[in-house]
Amino acid sequence: MQRLASLLIPDRFIIVLLAMVGVAALLPARGSALDWLAAISTICIVTLFFVHGARLSRSAVIGGFTRLRLHLVIIGFTFLVFPLLGLALTGIAAPWIEPSFVPGILFLCALPTTVASSIAMVSMAKGNVAASVIAAALSSMLGVVLTPLMFAALLSTSGAPIDLSGIGKVVLILAVPFAIGQLCRPLAGAWIEAHPGLGRSLDRLTILLAIYVALSAAVGGGLLAGLGLDRFLWLLAAMLVLLALVIATAMLIARLFRFDYGDGTALLFAAMQKSVISGTPMARILFPGAEAGLIIVPLLVYYVPMMTVSAIMAARMGSAGEPG
Repeated sequence: MQRLASLLIPDRFIIVLLAMVGVAALLPARGSALDWLAAISTICIVTLFFVHGARLSRSAVIGGFTRLRLHLVIIGFTFLVFPLLGLALTGIAAPWIEPSFVPGILFLCALPTTVASSIAMVSMAKGNVAASVIAAALSSMLGVVLTPLMFAALLSTSGAPIDLSGIGKVVLILAVPFAIGQLCRPLAGAWIEAHPGLGRSLDRLTILLAIYVALSAAVGGGLLAGLGLDRFLWLLAAMLVLLALVIATAMLIARLFRFDYGDGTALLFAAMQKSVISGTPMARILFPGAEAGLIIVPLLVYYVPMMTVSAIMAARMGSAGEPG
């Protein structure tokens, strides 16, 4: 009963995230206040990726290559199969999806997998946790470069211009602090690992601040004006279809590669999850103006059912103890 209740009651962070969306819509920051919050948000992003770099063990990354085939499949799914599924869906559902949401859907599809939540789901499902840790770490690191490249490639298929100038900002604000964190691991790693609450709090603060800044700019710029409830409902329907397609495809690929239950579970949860922690800061960097708010809307709409379905599947798979 306790497990059932935990699945039916939304995670507190999801409630806070939705509340932040409401605050940004009703009380957006403007003018100099928005500029100051944007600067603070950037500082939080830099600090977050430094902490992630210092926390990640180099031996863990090196050890991940012992299951190279699994990690290559996960990376291929994350940065190729998922984007192609999203591209196909936006083409088929074009008559019903608001055109201004399409770039955000393609951006969502190009993002890396989550770190903390995908590992937690694999652990709950009694899958290969060690492989999940390495896969999530590799995905997060590679996403700094692969996400902007894949996003630009996806946009080009719809005739939109390709702008790769944002990659330099992404590398400077995300990859460089991560690399510095790795270099500083002998000095700061032990302290950061001894204070896990610091990383969790910084994760959530960075997400919430990035969402508020991006949506405030979008509301102030009028980009969300005129988007009625019906268009958001169509977007939600599209995200649910995308989630179902991803789950089915990941299960099929696990069978084709004959992964055992542990590795198949690691693939499944890495495949179906997209990182809000990476996505919201990256959107703010690639789209520093009002457009970032519109870009992250599909990600936020996908996030809630993604987490809910993941939790339900992990609990059931963990109870069964065998491939689902």
